[in-house]
Amino acid sequence: MPLGGGNKCGCCQKTVYFAEEVQCEGKYFHKSCFLCMACKKNLDSTTVACHVDEIYCKSCYGFGGGAGTLSMDTGAHLGIRPEEQAAHRPTNNPNASKLATKFGSSDVCPRCAKAVYSAEKVLGGGNSWHKSCFRCSKCGKGLESTTVADKDGEIYCKACYAKNFGPKGFGFGQGAGALAHAQ
Repeated sequence: MPLGGGNKCGCCQKTVYFAEEVQCEGKYFHKSCFLCMACKKNLDSTTVACHVDEIYCKSCYGFGGGAGTLSMDTGAHLGIRPEEQAAHRPTNNPNASKLATKFGSSDVCPRCAKAVYSAEKVLGGGNSWHKSCFRCSKCGKGLESTTVADKDGEIYCKACYAKNFGPKGFGFGQGAGALAHAQ
């Protein structure tokens, strides 16, 4: 332990005393400094991912939400340039393609109009989607079964759904206690 009463915080470089100490990869942090470098969420031993001298939550660092999940993280917070997204396509194709019918899949992805096989199928909004097509139709954010909202056959993240279809007027949509005026 260095002179001055404690170790130095890996984030703010100030003294960390025992009562407020969190250890990770041989470094010490204040509990209030033990935050993801990208999204600033609080971390703990089950959510932290270390990269060189930086700490991230597992979501920002690129881990999925569990076994078999696909991370939609583009890596932009690490300086990686994301690929361009294809333009949004309407989702009103009720007909199965000839290829899908031939190989026994009658599910067609509403976003790309291609066959959806069980290994890549995600259910949401009453349809079967490819994992890569299961995105908010407004902002393009990747969705999960717990974050999807649907309206008229389209899928949205909860934030876009609330903004576009939720209540409007004074007192709605701007967070706790805020008043907003819809125009």
